[in-house]
Amino acid sequence: MTKQEEYIRKPEWLKTKINTNKSYNKLKKLMREKNLNTVCEEARCPNIHECWSERKTATFMILGDTCTRGCRFCAVKTGLPNELDWGEPERVAESVAIMGLKHSVVTAVARDDLKDGGAAVFAETVRAIRRANPGCTIEILPSDMKGDYESLHTLMDSEPDIFNHNIETVRRLTKKVRARAMYDRSLQLLERVKEIAPKTPTKSSIMLGLGETKEEIVQAMDDLLAHNVDIMTIGQYLQPTKKHLKVEKYYHPDEFAELKEIALKKGFQHCESGPLVRSSYHADEQVSQTSAQRRIKYMKEYETNEKKQVDFTF
Repeated sequence: MTKQEEYIRKPEWLKTKINTNKSYNKLKKLMREKNLNTVCEEARCPNIHECWSERKTATFMILGDTCTRGCRFCAVKTGLPNELDWGEPERVAESVAIMGLKHSVVTAVARDDLKDGGAAVFAETVRAIRRANPGCTIEILPSDMKGDYESLHTLMDSEPDIFNHNIETVRRLTKKVRARAMYDRSLQLLERVKEIAPKTPTKSSIMLGLGETKEEIVQAMDDLLAHNVDIMTIGQYLQPTKKHLKVEKYYHPDEFAELKEIALKKGFQHCESGPLVRSSYHADEQVSQTSAQRRIKYMKEYETNEKKQVDFTF
């Protein structure tokens, strides 16, 4: 590589301590036994140990482990996916119950090969989790489903507690960063959710370090607010492999703090902003008051009912 092409050295604030304790190892073993995929592992999330071991949250990746798109920032493998696994929703739900999760996030690879983009399996996964663990709040993070709003209705009929869809980057960089995705289509999807379910919080995320300007970041905030998005997360892009887009800039924690302040002043109900923040980071804190109260009510009943009592300690 020439001097201009050299990779920027990763700063100290992005170095995390690995904490593969007993709880984490048991959860990882459970995922393999149930033949489940998690975006926590596939996307190499730096917060996996905190979420799995301490916060009792996890992000399940359904519809297989092969994506039909090839976004230049993402570590999930691309290719021709397998047939749908209709046993997957129950396996996810069983794992949520065994883990004793208080909040689960369900995402998926993009399945452009399916007419509904996988919405039916998505919806059944949400329902299965509710049956197995009524006290667990549920966030869904689907693809844009190619803008098919009938599929969106199918998905929203399952009544998730949070709807999350990421714009990932600013408008100018979308074509470079996201395969087959469209900036405005993502915004319209988020807005349509509010039309279908006005009380459901909507959420989106962007990565920094791909060459965007501060003005473009602020414009992305305005675009999300104009489409009635309630929650925003902002994190640092980290290059998964040398085949992916390289990092143009590492933002300092102070810059993330400033962006959080701007977002909240502009009107977002909640904003997580930091170098290691990912889309589902501290997601359990972002549910609506109604969903949180339902979770608290169930857990109180759960703890006092000896017939339901199960040891979720790992």
